[in-house]
Amino acid sequence: MLRSLTAAALTAALLVATPGQAQEVPRFYFGADLSYVNEMEACGAGYRLNGQARDPYEIFAETGHNLVRVRLWHDAEWTDYSDLPDVKATIRRARAAGMQVLLDFHYSDEWADGDKQIVPRAWRHLRDDVPALSQAVYDYTRAVLAELEAEGLMPEMVQVGNETNLEVMGELDWKETRGGIDWARNAALLNAGIRAVREAGAASAINPRIMLHIAQPENVEPWFAAAAEAGLTDFDLIGISYYRKWSSQDLAGLEATLRRLDAAYEAEVIVVETSYPFTTDSADAALNLLGEDTLLPEYPATEEGQLRYMTDITQLVIDAGGVGVVYWEPAWVSTGCSTRWGQGSHWENATFFDWRRGNELTAAGRWAQVDYRWPETPRD
Repeated sequence: MLRSLTAAALTAALLVATPGQAQEVPRFYFGADLSYVNEMEACGAGYRLNGQARDPYEIFAETGHNLVRVRLWHDAEWTDYSDLPDVKATIRRARAAGMQVLLDFHYSDEWADGDKQIVPRAWRHLRDDVPALSQAVYDYTRAVLAELEAEGLMPEMVQVGNETNLEVMGELDWKETRGGIDWARNAALLNAGIRAVREAGAASAINPRIMLHIAQPENVEPWFAAAAEAGLTDFDLIGISYYRKWSSQDLAGLEATLRRLDAAYEAEVIVVETSYPFTTDSADAALNLLGEDTLLPEYPATEEGQLRYMTDITQLVIDAGGVGVVYWEPAWVSTGCSTRWGQGSHWENATFFDWRRGNELTAAGRWAQVDYRWPETPRD
């Protein structure tokens, strides 16, 4: 932890943490959420580029990606991954390949998403004690970032919560929902996390940009309007998940939302999760989450359709004033390992690696190398 470091060790840690390229904000974030890739490799997965087996992080860097997103669960006893040691490994590998990092605090032992925000077991007794839970959020966030800083692994960007459509840490288990948002509580908890990130950044040569993240564009504007009224205003990026299967908005609706957000907020806007299948076939018995019901008429479930989707949504984000797109999860390929729900992967048909060709990179894996149209005058 940072508090146990000597002054000399802290200075050395700061120097290690600050390669020159890590300080630059790119014109556009071409991102990949690689939260599964370490686990997939341990399960025997390999990844191929131009017919050659390669390190997956190097594949993404060489194909134009400049940002790796990685999730962090608080204490997920059901898996050995997405904990702090796994996050450290991801950051080291991403940095070695020359990419920046977005650290995604879920503030849960489970998937925190637009349908559930389950408080960590260690904090269950604090759920309704807002001051105590806020202090726990602050202490935990600060400690994680201090430990990363001490090892030269401070991320360039931090998500304070994941798809926080519901009240953050509002539920005790998968069956309970609080119903509605107590915005005084919600703002207090999220502001505690934000304050920890700001203070950690002030003590580091890498000052992470802060993102708040909502699932599906139709939910974003009401949420941020309520957040502003509650005093939740200190953030740099608005992150949006966009999956047409689960959204009431088509691509035109997404673009309109992005344009309104760009005009209304100083914070920049990024589509921090999206995905599209290159086939409706399966490599295993695990049900594919993105099947026929996710397809759009103009984008068939082919490599070319997947690439066209990624190219079009990226150009849409650029045109609307957004600053990035992150693909989820392009390396969650099928292996002999099991998830909590079945053996294999629930996403192998929407990765960037075709198992029918030995996990060879699909055409869409090169979406970051497309010649996009850029505005003549960048946003201030």
